[in-house]
Amino acid sequence: MPVHRGVSLEEFRRRCREAGLAVTHQREMIYRAVLESKGHPSPEAIYERVKREIPAISLATVYKNIHAFLEAGLLREVSLHHGRLRLESNPAEHHHLVCVRCKAILDLDEDAVEPVHLRRKPPAGYRILRYSVEFRGLCPACAGKTTRN
Repeated sequence: MPVHRGVSLEEFRRRCREAGLAVTHQREMIYRAVLESKGHPSPEAIYERVKREIPAISLATVYKNIHAFLEAGLLREVSLHHGRLRLESNPAEHHHLVCVRCKAILDLDEDAVEPVHLRRKPPAGYRILRYSVEFRGLCPACAGKTTRN
């Protein structure tokens, strides 16, 4: 059964097994909630969504599983510069446009940004695994509020 962007629950189960994570109903529901969420949800938003299906689940359980998914590479986190953890379910390489007022985060395809290159080698011992570019500005709703004031 497809969940989002071609990711199936079977693929999720396979990736959990590869990462040494037990596949549980709670984990499936948490992962599905992240994938089905629009944008870059916070753990609290995921908790509210999962709680509708599993009323006894705790916020601590949601956080614990999200951190397990992050460590296993099933999810990525968006920069913590925005005040709290935000989750990334888009597996494609991409960049972000962040509203400085409401903290909305919009994905930008990798080809929407000129290639980025380091001018010098990284400091000794560092190995670059990936990079992302973050543009900061105002979303249409926040920009509209600014011009009306």
